[in-house]
Amino acid sequence: MKSNFDNSRCVEILLVEDSPSDALLTLEALRESRVSQSLHRVEVHHVKDGIDALAYLRREGCYVDATMPDVVLLDLNMPRKNGHEVLQEIREDEVLHHLPVIVLTTSCDENDVLMAYGRHANCYITKPVDMTDFVTAMRSLGDFWFGWVTLPPVGE
Repeated sequence: MKSNFDNSRCVEILLVEDSPSDALLTLEALRESRVSQSLHRVEVHHVKDGIDALAYLRREGCYVDATMPDVVLLDLNMPRKNGHEVLQEIREDEVLHHLPVIVLTTSCDENDVLMAYGRHANCYITKPVDMTDFVTAMRSLGDFWFGWVTLPPVGE
């Protein structure tokens, strides 16, 4: 597959997921999907809620040296600040509004889907329950976002 991604640099992904088991599952699925096989390096940064996600993206507090991600994988149902609120703030932020945000959640509720797209999510993926299907979804996600899509330049 032809890649539009500059393979000379590391792919940066921010995973925003409050469930330790779902975060582990996502990290494992990304590893098993061989997203990194077609790319030189993939770095996944994980934060546990919406407040930490925005601090990471804005490089505040303990995230002052954070690397701006190429893509954000965002769960919806989180404590302190949910994914809908995070997506809204990203889209309203002059520096962050261009970031591709992929909603990756267990919710298949039509209202969640409509609200996410209404807030300009780039796509909405309902997490498959079966690990094989989840790995396949992560492989497809990687192939699409880092093989076909031309991403906006990463702000430093």
